[in-house]
Amino acid sequence: MTGNREVITGGDFKRMVAGAYSELLLEYENVNARKGGGHLPGTHVLRTMGAAVMPLYGVKDESIGGLARRVSAAAVFGARGNAGVVLAQMFRGLDKGLSGKYHATSSEFGKAFQYGILYAQRVIPEGKESTFIKVAKAVAKGAYHAVRANVPISELLEAAISAGRNAIEKTGCGDEAGAHIMVSFLSGCLKGLDGNFVSPAVSLSLGLESKSDMPDPRKDAVRPYCITLTVKNQKANVADIEKQLKEFGNFALVEYHHSAVDIHLHTNQVGKVMEQAIGWGPLRDVRITNMSETHVLRAHDALTQVAALTVAADEEEAQRMQDAGASILVSGKETSCPSVAELVSAAHSDFASSYVLVSSSIDYKLVFRQVKRLLGDRVELVLAETPAQAETALRAFSAERTAAENAKAMKEAVEQAR
Repeated sequence: MTGNREVITGGDFKRMVAGAYSELLLEYENVNARKGGGHLPGTHVLRTMGAAVMPLYGVKDESIGGLARRVSAAAVFGARGNAGVVLAQMFRGLDKGLSGKYHATSSEFGKAFQYGILYAQRVIPEGKESTFIKVAKAVAKGAYHAVRANVPISELLEAAISAGRNAIEKTGCGDEAGAHIMVSFLSGCLKGLDGNFVSPAVSLSLGLESKSDMPDPRKDAVRPYCITLTVKNQKANVADIEKQLKEFGNFALVEYHHSAVDIHLHTNQVGKVMEQAIGWGPLRDVRITNMSETHVLRAHDALTQVAALTVAADEEEAQRMQDAGASILVSGKETSCPSVAELVSAAHSDFASSYVLVSSSIDYKLVFRQVKRLLGDRVELVLAETPAQAETALRAFSAERTAAENAKAMKEAVEQAR
């Protein structure tokens, strides 16, 4: 083992994430052109990376553990498409491996990277090992030997990339989307670490205008923190409170009860919200939940016991889904998958005590499964693969049954219709 004493800082981590995003900006169309991965996997991964990179703009946290946590929450919550969910789990593993660290040694970072590979593997259904995971396993093996040798992080990344490329050559999967995503991600991290990348990523993340039709990360910024609190004997007008909250979140409920105001907000600016709230009056029952992690979905004053939620591509399809039995609709289509955030936020609306989530595309499957992991027993899944199957499932929905009973009946209806 060498005497390598290299330290990886929060600044190094920020450059690596920016580099990965930049590389995917340059390569996402090439990924889309490859086989496998569903509809436009490159675009879905790029938009997931866009959500991940946005929290790094203007952040004052300099610790590598704190930054990894912010990126992880945004990536998991902003994940789109099956490929996006898998990539987001790599960030989740990095977060777990770097948790609590201000700086990290090359060995510590390498071990965290291996965590990332393991987290990515576990979201793939058993018996369906994707190209991404095949290459990722080879990458993890290459990284393991580099970690054992205690080499600098740049050499570790080079070893991982080399192992990945060798695996692609051996398996003959170079024309598949998953393999290209993995290598592009690692190459971007290496370029970011060395500062050898040039792309629109920096200008986009700083809020400047894009000069092309590429996805804009500002549109994929997520608000993964749920704040609920009560303001007693509020000093501010309720309408003024609502107006201020709209500046900090995309989902805000303000309800007046006697001498108190209940607030429910989804935001990415927890500190600013709390600073404002202090001025409204005495605060009670403050609860801050990271919705990108497993959490209990609180049900209070729900309008109904159970509701069906699905995705619709346009107004015509939305009407058909509604007529079939859907109560909540999320906008999305195979070329523009709904994010985990959009589905979780819909379920946080307090419309129902429990939900049956009905997918309508193969591209949505891992996204829906991720929502189930986050919300637990309050959500049941019916993983239909087409809009027609989703309609069939919805027609079997009954408000008289529980979510679990509905899910069973709806799955049977889809199977019988095949």
